[in-house]
Amino acid sequence: MKYIKINIKTVFVLCSLCFVFSAQSQELEKLIDVALNNNPEIQKFELQYKRVSEKVNEVNTIPNTEFGVGYFVSEPETRTGAQRFKVSAKQMLPWFGTITSRENYISSLADAKYEDIVIAKRKLMASVSQSYYNLYANKAKQKILSENIKLLETYETLALTSVEVGKASAVDVLRLQMRQNEMQQLKDVLSQQFLAEQTNLNNLLNRENDIAVTVVDSLMMPSEDFEVTTKNLALHPELLKYDKLYQSIEQSELLNQKESSPMIGFGLDYINVSERPDMNFTDNGKDIVMPMVSVSIPIFNKKYKSQTKQNELEQQEITAQKQERLNTLETLLSKAINERISTRISYATQTKNLKQAKDAEDILIKSYETGTIDFNDVLDIQELQLKFQLNQIESIKGYYVQSTIINYLIQ
Repeated sequence: MKYIKINIKTVFVLCSLCFVFSAQSQELEKLIDVALNNNPEIQKFELQYKRVSEKVNEVNTIPNTEFGVGYFVSEPETRTGAQRFKVSAKQMLPWFGTITSRENYISSLADAKYEDIVIAKRKLMASVSQSYYNLYANKAKQKILSENIKLLETYETLALTSVEVGKASAVDVLRLQMRQNEMQQLKDVLSQQFLAEQTNLNNLLNRENDIAVTVVDSLMMPSEDFEVTTKNLALHPELLKYDKLYQSIEQSELLNQKESSPMIGFGLDYINVSERPDMNFTDNGKDIVMPMVSVSIPIFNKKYKSQTKQNELEQQEITAQKQERLNTLETLLSKAINERISTRISYATQTKNLKQAKDAEDILIKSYETGTIDFNDVLDIQELQLKFQLNQIESIKGYYVQSTIINYLIQ
């Protein structure tokens, strides 16, 4: 089990951060490792798997041995003497192979339950990764806001100088200050949202909520996408679970056939006989020992035929459920692939727009050198720059979040 966990985790992280520095990918891998070891949901499914597996020992038994003791209140007389008491023992045995069928059935249930562990681990890794990228985006946005606040402070200094020489009004200065206040408010809100998302991530890791989480300083849009092999979707554990459930129904039917067979019983009766007084013959007072063989046949029991019909219907139900889930996963995969393409298109557009906004900013600065500057234009350009920068961060975050969803579906 340990090997599978490490293999899935490593592949998942490497695919998510294949274009990021190894030190950064190690940080996310470390968080995922903590989550896999500490998350109570994973522990719940592992305990369920152990509990179902333990049932193999429960079914590996035969029916209880029956013992009986009887005392003759009115002792019946026989030729050899009066019967005083009776002791009997009886053991019923299931048909050949029934116990093995029970073990196979329980083992198949355990195999299906194990897929719940694999599914839960994949979902947990995806949740941790997405929370991590949300923290990255929040931190990156706060950094952008801080840089823009400093930029506005520079513009404010220019505006104050222009006011002194009569080339700008105090209103321009106030507008710049109000814009700074708005940015500071947005930054403070993001700071609170960061703490909330950090709490969410710490809960996924099942640790104290106030433990600080370190995230990467920057993420780059990869130059190319990693290959998506849709055929791997058929091997997704959510679909494999239905295969395991189908197999468990097959084992259930084999067990049903075995249990519909006769049961064989072996027993022994011992009857104590007292000697007849004043008589002398060979078998006087000889005890009675009677071996017995019995057969239990379900002649009038229709439950086994009904169970066979139920098993057939359940297999049809599982087949339909699997197809329904496959259709859903295919839709999710297609949506994630297209959403990831959209984030790349958006990132390219925001990059182009940001470059043009910076060119416009340079023109404004040069205008200041000639003594003509419109601070309304300054605010407009600055607002556009901030919008493009924030959209860039959202595009990068969206790319990695969609990659996480794709990894969950095909890795």
